[in-house]
Amino acid sequence: MTALLRYQAALLARSHRWLPPLLLYGAFLGIGVQSGQPILDSLGYAAAALLPIAAWLVRVCVTQEPAAARDCASAAVGPARVHLAAVLTALGAALLLGTPGTLLVAAVSDPHSADHQHEVPVPEATVAGLLAAVACALLGTAVGALCNRPLLRRPGWAIPVTMLAALLVSVAGASPANAAVSGLVDGSHSGTVTMPLLPLALTAAVAAGATALVCALSSRRS
Repeated sequence: MTALLRYQAALLARSHRWLPPLLLYGAFLGIGVQSGQPILDSLGYAAAALLPIAAWLVRVCVTQEPAAARDCASAAVGPARVHLAAVLTALGAALLLGTPGTLLVAAVSDPHSADHQHEVPVPEATVAGLLAAVACALLGTAVGALCNRPLLRRPGWAIPVTMLAALLVSVAGASPANAAVSGLVDGSHSGTVTMPLLPLALTAAVAAGATALVCALSSRRS
């Protein structure tokens, strides 16, 4: 599996298809986060911005390999493992963007509540922001996995469905990613840091289930 991950990562790095998601994430942070804003609000925004980026990166990774090369890799190790490596590479790339992004947001934000009356502990807030970012990346990975090959093969369907699904799970009240972000934003009113452990566990379970499903389908449809 390690060799497959290195292979997929090398494909992603050489293709430069990671550049548009990177620029979009940078635009999200540049527009929505400003120096001196309340730290928990800014961390919630940064985490939410990572969800569509993760979904986009999954699409990039599961479609970046030429068909002939994918067939050769599938014949050698099985299509399920090849697909799993692509999805994990996308998740890793999303976390590689989200981690420094979250740390940067924490560094430039004001460590106080939204009303500037309560001090917010920066280390705890940063950890909560990182956990929320991971939760959003995991749910974005699940969205990308379910909205692209092998379930949706045509770009005309896969791309808009991916973006629409990413938007819906970002704002839906029952979404664990929304819960993780809302926990940060709500805590900003009182200066209270709440660790989004339950949303993180739920998104991990959803991402694992979605990935297992698409990997199984990739074996049947190869």
